[in-house]
Amino acid sequence: LIWVPNSAYTNATSNNMGYHPVYWFNHKSAFGTEDQLRSMIATFKAKNVGIIEDVVINHRASVNSNWLNFPAETYKGVEYQLTAADICKDDESKDNGYNPTGARDTGEPWGGARDLDHTSENVQKNVMAYEDFLLNDLGYVGFRYDFVKGFAAKYVGLYNTTARPQFSVGECWDGSKSVVTNWINGTKVDGVIQSAAFDFPLKYYINDAFTQGKWSRLNSACLANDNNYKRYAVTFVDNHDSGRFGESPLYDNIEAANAFILTMPGTPCVWLGHWKSYKATIKKLITIRKAAGIHNESNILAKSSSADGYVLNVEGTKGNLLLLLGNATASTDGYQLALEGKNFKLY
Repeated sequence: LIWVPNSAYTNATSNNMGYHPVYWFNHKSAFGTEDQLRSMIATFKAKNVGIIEDVVINHRASVNSNWLNFPAETYKGVEYQLTAADICKDDESKDNGYNPTGARDTGEPWGGARDLDHTSENVQKNVMAYEDFLLNDLGYVGFRYDFVKGFAAKYVGLYNTTARPQFSVGECWDGSKSVVTNWINGTKVDGVIQSAAFDFPLKYYINDAFTQGKWSRLNSACLANDNNYKRYAVTFVDNHDSGRFGESPLYDNIEAANAFILTMPGTPCVWLGHWKSYKATIKKLITIRKAAGIHNESNILAKSSSADGYVLNVEGTKGNLLLLLGNATASTDGYQLALEGKNFKLY
């Protein structure tokens, strides 16, 4: 699967990344035309690769300078439009001469665009039509929900059970495992979890381990370390936010950090910037993961930390992987060295 930024039209002529969408059914964007988008999706589908859309439904931008001016759009012969009644009444537009009349926000506010009231039947109808369009017209196969702390998790559950994407992950950006697992549990419908989440706690532990030598942090509470939640853990080293300006503190530990997430259970997500810069190594790491049969519910056989580094042993369906990070040492009896690089050896 490949995750791409939101492709909806934003009224912008600059390289707007799509996170303040104005239109939901018009996908001419800074990245190209809608025809080019459809061609890209179809090209990858022919290669058995699905495209995940970045779904921004916490907030919506308006046409031109009117804060509550939302376009009317038609899909399958039905007109869809948001009004002031669909905007949370505590949205900041109320302090700027406008009168949003929806219910109070069910999550955290977002000041860059209008916060949608997901308790509104009209908002729900618009979102459901939008997601149907993404999956069944444009050809996306899954969703990456943006800023999910901005609205109650139960609505992701509602939308996913309606749209039925093949894959769903929420951007619950928080270093606390309990916050992320509470969000995951909040997506339940009839007792069944409806979405995975990015393992942000593990991201912060990776930073601490590789930049400060705090290797024990990799044993800390996160999704991938928990047998009850590793299935829902989308692990990553960097993404478009943490690495876009060269801000990543990992520097020359990029390959070792990717070796870690590609040995761990969970569903690893490799950032394009890393893939382009370290393609040969990351491609080998993916091949090794597949050869051993490591998957998102694989068992961690052993893990240990010391002042020198970290040892991780994971069981696959076809073989086991043994990863040594930093200057860690361990018995390698029964294993063969598969790949090594700066600060890692993978057996």
